[in-house]
Amino acid sequence: MTVQPVPQGSPRVTPYLCIDGAAAAIDFYVSVLGAHERMRMAAPGDKIGHAELELGNSVIMLADEYPDMGFRSPKAVGGTPVTLHVYVEDVDAVFAKALAGGATQLSPVRDEFYGDRTGQFEDPFGHRWSIATHIEDVTPQEMEKRFGQAVRSMGSTPDGA
Repeated sequence: MTVQPVPQGSPRVTPYLCIDGAAAAIDFYVSVLGAHERMRMAAPGDKIGHAELELGNSVIMLADEYPDMGFRSPKAVGGTPVTLHVYVEDVDAVFAKALAGGATQLSPVRDEFYGDRTGQFEDPFGHRWSIATHIEDVTPQEMEKRFGQAVRSMGSTPDGA
């Protein structure tokens, strides 16, 4: 029997989230994002040692934080520089549900020049999410034109000049 170097059903890149309150986070991601829990391993002290969620054709791994092992959540280190991007069927409904579930709005839902309707929030556990619904197919040429217009309206140029 040959073992595959990338397990069947596993994407090449999988975010692994460190969370203070992993069980509550799973509930949030299932309720708000429609994730499906595919496995959970309990750890001492009512913690989660490892869990996996499916979100469409993606997988998110997560566990409770373990500071003594250097595994710390965004709240423990002053925030995160990472934003997770997720496409959803109805960005407005998902965004409203996230805010109702305790998320904090980072940017409101709006139509963007690249053809997505998108908004950003920070979940109650310190992770940042950009959620979007694709609303228009935009050619590379049109996207470049729109990007230039968007940058000019912000009062700067793409190269920072």
